[in-house]
Amino acid sequence: MKTAFSALLLLLAISIGCGKKSTPDPNPTPEDPDWPTDKIRTVVSTGISHPWEILWGPDNFIWMTERSGRISRINPKNGAISPLITLPDIVSNGEGGLLGMTLHPSFNTSPFVYIVYNYGSPYREKVVRYEYRNNTLSSPQILLDNIPASGIHNGSRLQFGPDGMLYITTGDASNADAAQDPASLSGKVLRLRPDGSIPPDNPVAGSPLWSLGHRNPQGLVFIANTLYASEHGANTEDEVNIIEKHRNYGWPNVQGPCNGGEVTFCNANNIKPPIWSTGGSTFALCGLDYYNHDRIPGWKNSLLLLSLKNATLYQLKLSSNGQSVASSANWFANRFGRLRDLCVSPYGRVYLCTDANPGRIIEISDPN
Repeated sequence: MKTAFSALLLLLAISIGCGKKSTPDPNPTPEDPDWPTDKIRTVVSTGISHPWEILWGPDNFIWMTERSGRISRINPKNGAISPLITLPDIVSNGEGGLLGMTLHPSFNTSPFVYIVYNYGSPYREKVVRYEYRNNTLSSPQILLDNIPASGIHNGSRLQFGPDGMLYITTGDASNADAAQDPASLSGKVLRLRPDGSIPPDNPVAGSPLWSLGHRNPQGLVFIANTLYASEHGANTEDEVNIIEKHRNYGWPNVQGPCNGGEVTFCNANNIKPPIWSTGGSTFALCGLDYYNHDRIPGWKNSLLLLSLKNATLYQLKLSSNGQSVASSANWFANRFGRLRDLCVSPYGRVYLCTDANPGRIIEISDPN
């Protein structure tokens, strides 16, 4: 029975897709007509601790990581939690532990789950690929390890691009200068093939480096061919950036837009300024996704962005070409607590997870 059910889940991937999506599926499987009708409801309120990643899976379940090392599937209709694995070598030090996760873009034929987590002594980080079979995860393969880690600033989100490559954010791991060092894996956006090998068109031969100068990027989403990232600032600026090949994003020499004494460094180092920043304060920006569904018309063509410190959802309406933010709005300030991540279902429902123990997953079908 389990084998047959797992096969059915894999077949669903053909029509639904997986991971954080840049656009909703135009022909999703029909939504359950008996779905609860609450505009805002709590899906999960107990049984999870510090969830870090949530994504909409090809089985119409929410897939979730918890910093303590557990990966689970959650029925979004009733909140039932189905654990898949608890990692044996996880080390959760400070802000570290099990962090980002994504699914292979061709999950029906390549049922791989990609995760990033902290381990070992000295403290490090690694990207590992698991295989999903029979409602469990097995056959781990390390794709990249020995990434520097720390009690703070570990990143780390994973996202497949339309080019089929895996993009990975890393924090500066408490060593700000490493973000500007192209030989270090800290403070970067990295790019790998799905098997962990280095793409030949990466900017530095034999290196996973894609961009540099990042402090602690914890949100990542593609919209068509454009990659957006959210990033924790230090004192004055959190940022939303468009990530481009071999561009420099300034940290620790630049915070937010280039101004004042930063201009000389920006001009000399190919700095890409953010499309949006918090201007004079920090919100601890985290999970990031794209919304373009008719269910919530006012949110169409918007980046949805969460904050930990400000406990707020920020809606960033994009310009028609996606290269700038046309307007912004704030939602749910301090209503749910610290907000870590979000995902969007093919039916336009938005799910938030809180950074708490116990954590919560909240469904939003109408924010008003």
